[in-house]
Amino acid sequence: MIEIKHHGATTGVTGSCHELSVGDAGILIDCGLFQGQEAGHSSTASNLAIDFPIDHIRALVVTHVHIDHVGRIPYLLASGFEGPIICSEPSAFMLPEILEDALKIGFTRDRKLIERVLDLIRSRIVPLPYSQWYSVFAEGECSLSVRLQQAGHILGSAYVECDAWANQVSERIVFSGDLGAPHAPLLPEPTSPERADRLVIESTYGDKDHEDRETRRYRLKAILENALADGGTILVPAFSIGRTQELLYEIESLIHEFGDDEVAEDVSLPHGAKLSWKDLEIVVDSPLAADFTRIYRDLKPYWDAEATELVNEGRHPLSFEQLTVIDSHEDHLNAVSYLARSHRPCVVLAGSGMCTGGRVVNYLKALLGDVRNDVLFVGYQAVGTPGREILSYGPHGGYVELDGERYTIRARVHQVGGYSAHAGQSDLLRFVEGIPETPAEIRIVHGDADAKLAFQHLLETKYDSRILIP
Repeated sequence: MIEIKHHGATTGVTGSCHELSVGDAGILIDCGLFQGQEAGHSSTASNLAIDFPIDHIRALVVTHVHIDHVGRIPYLLASGFEGPIICSEPSAFMLPEILEDALKIGFTRDRKLIERVLDLIRSRIVPLPYSQWYSVFAEGECSLSVRLQQAGHILGSAYVECDAWANQVSERIVFSGDLGAPHAPLLPEPTSPERADRLVIESTYGDKDHEDRETRRYRLKAILENALADGGTILVPAFSIGRTQELLYEIESLIHEFGDDEVAEDVSLPHGAKLSWKDLEIVVDSPLAADFTRIYRDLKPYWDAEATELVNEGRHPLSFEQLTVIDSHEDHLNAVSYLARSHRPCVVLAGSGMCTGGRVVNYLKALLGDVRNDVLFVGYQAVGTPGREILSYGPHGGYVELDGERYTIRARVHQVGGYSAHAGQSDLLRFVEGIPETPAEIRIVHGDADAKLAFQHLLETKYDSRILIP
């Protein structure tokens, strides 16, 4: 018997965890944290504990290293999981880094214990090259092999092809993980699988499409120019992996193209000098984002052809002159204070991406009340997060609650959805259409209810497949 179960990402877009059982054994695809208000889950030890049987689980396959896909791995280990952690080669570099941060969320602050857990995780990681089959188990009449293919979501992301055999029945089951949009900076775009009898596919943007890359790039330029015209700070809540690096890549390209042009009229630096694009200061205030930007630089062999060509031309899209990285907490507090009282135009990328914690919260407290400032969202904001509240209520002069206090939102609020690392509706459909023979069953996960229903309806108009929302 070949069976699929879902332990997360069925009531929203976080907590991804899926199980594929073949006979008496099985694997997990991801094991992520819940964020926001999804299913009543929160990041406390009692809610993070693994609440399903794992004795039969032979391996964990990681699609990519975002926290909502890997954040519960320490709890999986604590529950007794002893199998390998299979992931792509770039993900193998990044997984211990992201889990070090996850360990501090409700698990432990004990440095020695954290190191022991990280050493255990490193010993379990099996880096798997793209397009190469790996035999997970072969027991009696049952066997399971997996293969990873590039998903174009973040560096190292993959969708998972599973070849399952049970009592002379063979199935190819594909788990999409998170799929990227075509033409994303730095990353090759995903190609459809050659076969899928059953498909489990994400639907974060199952109800809408993104702007094309050229449109979103120039809209980013316009937002930067308009926001900087009044000498304020543009605050970008940054996801440490993916969006931060893509934004730096795009901003570097704007500086390269418009370097000597004035960013905005009537905006000057001290002593009356005009502010040009090459004078614009970009600050990354997130140690984790800075670490992953460094790792992205170290993994240039996995960049796409466009990014590789820029490097060959002598450009440094993730390490350019106008970029400042803030590391220490003291420097962070000084930066918040300085930007709150100064009129120096600046773009700050600070973690976390949904404003649920991290350094971005201090910036929000200091900057939201000033009309000179702007908040720019470039990624999905889950229901129940401060980011979703700012996006919903900010344009209407509402407020957001941060650390138990209300903060009135006078800053302007923008969203450039095209910078989402997720595929849009048309991209998801293209992924399905590219499979030579339509899957007999398609399961839609990892989306809010409206997005899943919209994508289900679209697929039902095109295919006779069984379209399920678990």
